[in-house]
Amino acid sequence: MDTFHVIPAIDVLDGRCVRLSEGRREHVTIEGGDPAAAAARFAAEGASWLHVVDLDGAFSGRPTPGLVEQVVGASRIPVQFGGGLRDADAIQAALDAGAGRVTIGSAALTAVTGLSLSLLSARFGERLVVAVDARNGRVVRNGWTAETGVTPRELARACADAGIHRLLVTSTRRDGSLAGPDLGLLADVLEAGVPVLAAGGIASLDDLVTLRELGCEGAVVGSALWSGRFTLTDALSLGSDPAGV
Repeated sequence: MDTFHVIPAIDVLDGRCVRLSEGRREHVTIEGGDPAAAAARFAAEGASWLHVVDLDGAFSGRPTPGLVEQVVGASRIPVQFGGGLRDADAIQAALDAGAGRVTIGSAALTAVTGLSLSLLSARFGERLVVAVDARNGRVVRNGWTAETGVTPRELARACADAGIHRLLVTSTRRDGSLAGPDLGLLADVLEAGVPVLAAGGIASLDDLVTLRELGCEGAVVGSALWSGRFTLTDALSLGSDPAGV
């Protein structure tokens, strides 16, 4: 693999940057201030993309008005945006607001059962990323609050069959834990042949090297950057290409 992409994560709850333990709303581990300021800081440090999660939207199913424009305007770099995008109209609205890509989780699961994931893929192409959020060997949805009967491998294969261009794979148990990525989960999903961005548990530069060697396209990094385990400059110096995905 020629390039490994490191993408800083900005999770927004009640208008503020936060990090949550295992995605639980009541367990805020880091409070990071204004999203626009964070976006501008990461852009200045060399980020070529930002990963922004609207947690209020994820929990309610309704994206927060103006959040995409706020972050894009402050950073001037492409933003991968998710949270509450439950149908094609919401996806289109986020893209129209300036998102470079969108991530969907619950909408993808609905599309799988409705046999329309291929239609979403055909409509949005490279701009659509499917989030494979896993807990206890099953995919979770609705802001990680509800477990489904779908396995990560099943969702990954459905995405491959539908022509999805990229997956974002997160072990929800490890998210915010700094306990290291779930390599078994990632290897399982990589078998589908769709490029994978890894998330959840990343704590060190060695973790990033391991993910690159495993075959991941890149990593979305949150708590490790926010808590100062390493800097974005350090991560990009591992042979990552700031030119973007």
